[in-house]
Amino acid sequence: MLRTLTISSCSPIGLNPSLLPLILSFSSSSMATPAKVVAEYAKSSKSSCKKCSKAIAASSLRLGLVSKAPQGFSMTKWHHMECFPLSSDLIPSANAISGFSSLKSSDQEDLAKFISEATVDEQEVSDKDESAKNESRKRMIIEVQETDGKEGTELEEDRIKIAKTSASIKGPEVEIAFSIVDVKSHYKDAKLLPKWKAFQTTIYLEQDEGILDSEKIAAFDFDGCLAKTSVKRIGANAWSLMYPSIPEKLQSLYNDGYKLVIFTNESNIERWKNKRQTAVDSKIGRLEGFIKLVKVPIQVFIACGSSNEPADPFRKPKIGMWNLLKNHFNSGLPIDMDKSFYVGDAAGRKDDHSDADIKFAEAIGLKFYLPEDFFST
Repeated sequence: MLRTLTISSCSPIGLNPSLLPLILSFSSSSMATPAKVVAEYAKSSKSSCKKCSKAIAASSLRLGLVSKAPQGFSMTKWHHMECFPLSSDLIPSANAISGFSSLKSSDQEDLAKFISEATVDEQEVSDKDESAKNESRKRMIIEVQETDGKEGTELEEDRIKIAKTSASIKGPEVEIAFSIVDVKSHYKDAKLLPKWKAFQTTIYLEQDEGILDSEKIAAFDFDGCLAKTSVKRIGANAWSLMYPSIPEKLQSLYNDGYKLVIFTNESNIERWKNKRQTAVDSKIGRLEGFIKLVKVPIQVFIACGSSNEPADPFRKPKIGMWNLLKNHFNSGLPIDMDKSFYVGDAAGRKDDHSDADIKFAEAIGLKFYLPEDFFST
């Protein structure tokens, strides 16, 4: 979205008029190219809506927001028409949408009506916001008049406090900042094997030889999905292959240019304070044994925190592990959400231990598959 500079004549801070041409020149030359909106009929049912995460049916009308990634790649985020985030700045009219002229006349009418109604709603919201701002200004004037005895500096401090409180309530969820300074070769008091590192409450496998960064991500749960394990058994060798087709399937995905990733929860590492080294060696040993068996490079993230409140931001269904991959472990490549997917067994069914996997996929916007379906094809 374009950022605009608004210069108000009623601003309490003075502005040198001679600087105006320079400011306008800077704002017009430094802004990024706006995103483009496209309309088309879905070629298959593989794409999912980036707002509601539900599949977009084949041959149905979908709207895409096309933008440029910093690396120069074009990214398209598809939506159902009714889920698309409209604004008059983005789409001034239906004719401004690429592909509009190729749509059926009935769909053109529906889309034009949708844009028209959204523009009216946007104006109503804008009017309400402006009215609220005016009321706020009036209240502030009254408050200043009523606090005659307060020093000017005290008033300013109060305003700063109010602004900070408001920002903390309205602001978006703060993303966890990843820094190499915070990366450790041990998890608390447990030593990690070579190539494994810890960051906060996660353990991850570094960029091992052969791991490919890619726009296509094939992600998997581990226990109950790739490996058959039991809570009653511990040890690096206490596992077996869940499905015989797994090695061939993973090798095929790797050869097709997919980056293979495992996202797995393991709260025992955090809970077993007196046996933490045993828990770490058991989990990492199983994962290394699995990777060796399937003979294909895989990036691994282990969430070690528990599900108790406050919830660990890395533990599924929280998407902290996914954000680490996306933002710091994929060379900045934009991820193709239409081609990427996640496979897991915790889907909230009657006999499932939880619904963490399906909610994890939904929160990210990834297509979700059950392991028995994915590895039987």
